[in-house]
Amino acid sequence: MGQQEPNARKVVAGPLGGGCPVRRDADGVWRVDGYAAGRAVLRSTGTVQAGLGIEMVEKLPSSVRRPVLYRDGPEHREHRRQTARYFTPRRVAEHYRGMMERVADEQIARLRAAGSADLSELSFRLAVDVAAEVIGLTESRPGLMRRLERFFPDEFGEPGFTSLRGLRFMMLRNSAWLRMHFGDVRPAVRARRHRRRDDLVSHLLDEGCSAGEILAECLTFAAAGMVTTREFVNVAAWHLFDDEQLLQQYRSADRAGRTALLHEILRLEPAVTSLWRRTTEDLEIPAGGDGADPAGTGPVTVPAGALVEIRLDRTNTDASAVGPRAGEVCPARATADGADAYGLSFGGGPHKCPGAHIAIQESDIFLTRLFAEPGLRLVSTPRVGRKDNLGAYEIRDMRVTLDGNTGSPAAG
Repeated sequence: MGQQEPNARKVVAGPLGGGCPVRRDADGVWRVDGYAAGRAVLRSTGTVQAGLGIEMVEKLPSSVRRPVLYRDGPEHREHRRQTARYFTPRRVAEHYRGMMERVADEQIARLRAAGSADLSELSFRLAVDVAAEVIGLTESRPGLMRRLERFFPDEFGEPGFTSLRGLRFMMLRNSAWLRMHFGDVRPAVRARRHRRRDDLVSHLLDEGCSAGEILAECLTFAAAGMVTTREFVNVAAWHLFDDEQLLQQYRSADRAGRTALLHEILRLEPAVTSLWRRTTEDLEIPAGGDGADPAGTGPVTVPAGALVEIRLDRTNTDASAVGPRAGEVCPARATADGADAYGLSFGGGPHKCPGAHIAIQESDIFLTRLFAEPGLRLVSTPRVGRKDNLGAYEIRDMRVTLDGNTGSPAAG
């Protein structure tokens, strides 16, 4: 047996990439582990979004406008074109950076005042406040974090009218929708009907969306901009706590260097570990990891109507794309031509995450402040869980303390 490759991942379970790039399993699902194959599927116009509860969305009346996450084709591309201005690097730097710094300072002040805190709570407050500003949920009643926690519970059930479990799930989901509508979306809509602002809610009103359709869009962005960013901040901090050399490298780097380091951690620990697509036509994808097929068997054809899982924990550690020792954190690694430093962690193609620049910048702003605090220490090993409905992980009980601080340890 050969020597096992080092694996520095904290939360993403399972082996690294390097196996069969594309295969059809016994359950009929096509699974993609190769970087080039995964990128080809995500970029293809012969696929549509799958997973993430799309089955429930498809049951909505045809008159109801689907959230952008669940749309494909020309309508989806036009929506992305019109909203792209909210997420450009220049806008993030010019319009959001000051707000991000203020929000990050507020969370660090909470830590200083208390002396210790649960980092997963601080990171969630950060992600919620930043995303709310970008979306336009700035008139929310107190308790937005609690309402989001209810909407994205640890376990999702199956709705139905034939069992108590199904009925209970439907009641809880409807209650969560109503709480978000009355507590967050309706106040934002009312304020912007009176006076438009330069945010997503105002844009949706200009498009003629109803309050219910705006609610659905806001929850889609909440999942992308709040839940996943929270977990990335947590896992990046965990790596920095556990690797003194990496922490010193982060502290001494300029902004570009810190961004490269965060991209590398995100490559290794993608906040969403699987993306799903359904083919609408026969799809030819490369069988080799770098786009070639060393076995000489040619590309693989996935038939129309097939369900495809792109496993980002494997594609992002495909050595043909990211180089050797793919399981280690190496911010200066040389990737293959066309391979992003963060792998496919932000997706790719028409559904590539529009908030990538926001997520990395707010993470960097918060982490630079956090690790500048004297006496900062991680108290115990965090607890890792899974949110299978989102294909994501969650990190909890990540308590940090400031040694020598006299604040109350009760906050968090």
